[in-house]
Amino acid sequence: MEIGGGNSLPGIGPAAKKRKVCYFYDPEIGNYYYGQGHPMKPHRMRMTHALLAQYGLLGHMQVYKPNPARDRDLCRFHADDYVTFLRSVTPETQQEQIRALKRFNVGEDCPVFDGLYSFCQAYAGGSVGGAVKLNHGHDIAINWAGGLHHAKKCEASGFCYVNDIVLAILELLKRHERVLYVDIDIHHGDGVEEAFYSTDRVMTVSFHKFGDYFPGTGDIRDIGYGKGKYYSLNVPLDDGIDDESYQSLFKPIMGKVMEVYQPGAVVLQCGADSLSGDRLGCFNLSIKGHAECVKYMRSFNVPLLLLGGGGYTIRNVARCWCYETGVALGLEIDDKMPQNEYYEYFGPDYTLHVAPSNMENKNSYQQLDDIRSRLLDNLSRIQHAPSVQFQERPPDTEIPEPDEDHADPEVRHDPDSDMEVDDSKHPDESVRKPFPINIQNVRIKKETKEGDVKYQEDQKITDHLKAVEAVVEEISGFKASDVGSTAIDEPRSIKMELESKIKLSDALESAGKHQF
Repeated sequence: MEIGGGNSLPGIGPAAKKRKVCYFYDPEIGNYYYGQGHPMKPHRMRMTHALLAQYGLLGHMQVYKPNPARDRDLCRFHADDYVTFLRSVTPETQQEQIRALKRFNVGEDCPVFDGLYSFCQAYAGGSVGGAVKLNHGHDIAINWAGGLHHAKKCEASGFCYVNDIVLAILELLKRHERVLYVDIDIHHGDGVEEAFYSTDRVMTVSFHKFGDYFPGTGDIRDIGYGKGKYYSLNVPLDDGIDDESYQSLFKPIMGKVMEVYQPGAVVLQCGADSLSGDRLGCFNLSIKGHAECVKYMRSFNVPLLLLGGGGYTIRNVARCWCYETGVALGLEIDDKMPQNEYYEYFGPDYTLHVAPSNMENKNSYQQLDDIRSRLLDNLSRIQHAPSVQFQERPPDTEIPEPDEDHADPEVRHDPDSDMEVDDSKHPDESVRKPFPINIQNVRIKKETKEGDVKYQEDQKITDHLKAVEAVVEEISGFKASDVGSTAIDEPRSIKMELESKIKLSDALESAGKHQF
């Protein structure tokens, strides 16, 4: 059942335009458990939802239960054998699949737990569903369960199994010539950057801690390759950055990005581990400082997909995403915490906002100025609003009718989603993808001998190009037979002969052909 009309209330000033907002939430998402002692706790989504309910924000949005992503949906980016592994592995059978666990980097940071594949289906379904909503006229879509930005084509990484962000961006590219991805998680958004490293159809901008910190990527010198050169922006930061320092970079950089790139849609990953006091983080942002990024991107009146991400002090994660939902709606909510089922988590003050600490800000004015100047210079080198060839757009997927007899009174399945509900837990519908790769050599170790550096640089470029060739096919290779990505029942098999492999120049050129 749908809640509310979905039109947010007008705010004050230039961003006061009403927004049509939708919110995706699966009531089961909080039941998944990574294991004892693991910092990633899906329970935080349930806490966030409880706050949204008690603050009365749900009534201002359309609330949907996402349709779970199926194999074929996930295989639009991920390798079919990796998806098959995620679907089949269980805590009881994992010891029989030791080689596969190592191959797909599943184990410690990314453990096997009960319901793993259903968890992936749920959070990916919400992000893709949000993208579909934006393609159908909504202004803002929210999926706090999404934003798992480290997952790669062929492997899990950093608590992330499926890269819902890449899947959502591919969906947005069906309607928009250019999509902007912005990442304010404390960790570098490596999986998303890697997927779109060689195309100008997607610009990635990541603000993150850099230097002896996971995942180790995101150097300011990493700017993209080929047609994607200067379309990857990395903002490396040091410990203790506060609201003022952060916004001294965020607003001028993102203002210039919006001016030059003019995206048709924006995806903002709102990882809350960049907040002060995070269990795994080392930044010093307040909730209002973090939310200022949401407020600023909202002010451009461009379709906006808000996703979650990191965040390991879960009481503050819930606070942050609740407040940012209010920002998305144009509503200022009280600092005094309303009574809710998790009220005791927020003591002793029981307030929405918490004061940042007095930790040292290791980001000097000179360092920030150098970073800002360098990135603005990079932006001056790119073509303003790169155009793509105008072609016939794939027809919209037929919208399935919701089953009103079985509708949850609080949430319902998204009627606009390309994805059909699939009750089968083990459908045999793996999709054969070209160029299945496992990108291992993204970083070049500085201590490598000079003779090895050239090889590793070539390997990095080759791996990126292989990844982009696969992604470009999804961006520009929509055929009448595979248009809906999820609405076609027959699994498709793509055979690529090595002797007819697309040359680099052809692949990059095809990335620029927009399907309308």
